[in-house]
Amino acid sequence: MIDSSLVVFNSLSGKKETFTPLVDGHVGMYVCGPTVYNNIHLGNCRTFISFDLIYRYLKHLGYKVRYVRNITDAGHLENDEDVGEDRISKKARLEKIEPMEVVQLYTLDFHRILEKFNNLPPGIEPTATGHMIEQIELVKDILNQGYAYEVNGSVYFDVLKFNESNSYGILSGRKIEDLIHNTRTLDGQSDKKNPQDFALWKKAEPQHIMRWPSPWSDGFPGWHLECTAMSTKYLGDSFDIHGGGMDLKFPHHECEIAQAEAINKKSPVKYWLHANMLTLNGKKMAKSTGNNILPMDMFTGKNEMFKKPYSPEVFRFFMLQAHYTSILDISEDAFKCFRKRLLSFDGGRK
Repeated sequence: MIDSSLVVFNSLSGKKETFTPLVDGHVGMYVCGPTVYNNIHLGNCRTFISFDLIYRYLKHLGYKVRYVRNITDAGHLENDEDVGEDRISKKARLEKIEPMEVVQLYTLDFHRILEKFNNLPPGIEPTATGHMIEQIELVKDILNQGYAYEVNGSVYFDVLKFNESNSYGILSGRKIEDLIHNTRTLDGQSDKKNPQDFALWKKAEPQHIMRWPSPWSDGFPGWHLECTAMSTKYLGDSFDIHGGGMDLKFPHHECEIAQAEAINKKSPVKYWLHANMLTLNGKKMAKSTGNNILPMDMFTGKNEMFKKPYSPEVFRFFMLQAHYTSILDISEDAFKCFRKRLLSFDGGRK
């Protein structure tokens, strides 16, 4: 038995808890990876650097760790209301290339950037398109359990039905009554019974490029489905750690819990860990406002935010100053300070 006093902040309980794995000496960890339709940004990098540190430390303690981190290469629509265009298909249409060319381009970029930050690769890196059979079988199981319904070739998870015997909102602290009150009324064009319901399978419109055959229609899986399918395939019905960015807590991770509990009748994850956001010069990082910077722009100095280039080592060292659950602000002054500290440690690296 590994003697460890490791304590983690569990988002599920909202408390610090002593880490005790389900199987002595072994840890199963699943982390939500990127949707590969654009270059990875620094906010994403913080999440993956944080879980790289957790992965390394668990191995250092002597645990045998199975680390799974997915690649979303289909099914992620433009918003969380199951409407709009697939992000990868949209990028392919705008660039006049194939969707899988988009996937390949930005998957390589993702790996290249994390290598520069000296991240270890996960043990398994499954893709949504590589697990279509598992996702279709999962939809069948949820339908058979009575927690989903099919309308016009699409299948939706019935949140209100699930909440009759379970607790939808247990991770984020949201109550179903509040969700109902704060949700817009359906406009009559949606197939959903209730606005809170989410897609398990979407029938593809004629213009939708990425589609697969299923018992319900030629279509594609809902975004939340892939992580349930892949985490249970490689880590089992219950596993130790599920990680991701704080922005995924609701609705993505909440929906994952609902899907898994609908089938297996038990909580899928013991410890939920969420990395918080980065801010830039005291403001939220957002492409829409221009308050945003890509890693390569920071490394080369070709940006309007910083006067000098800063290396991946400086950024990674800077990440380590704060707990991963706290908001961290990046600025020129902060990078200058940590660059000097790093120089004092290793005698000249920049």
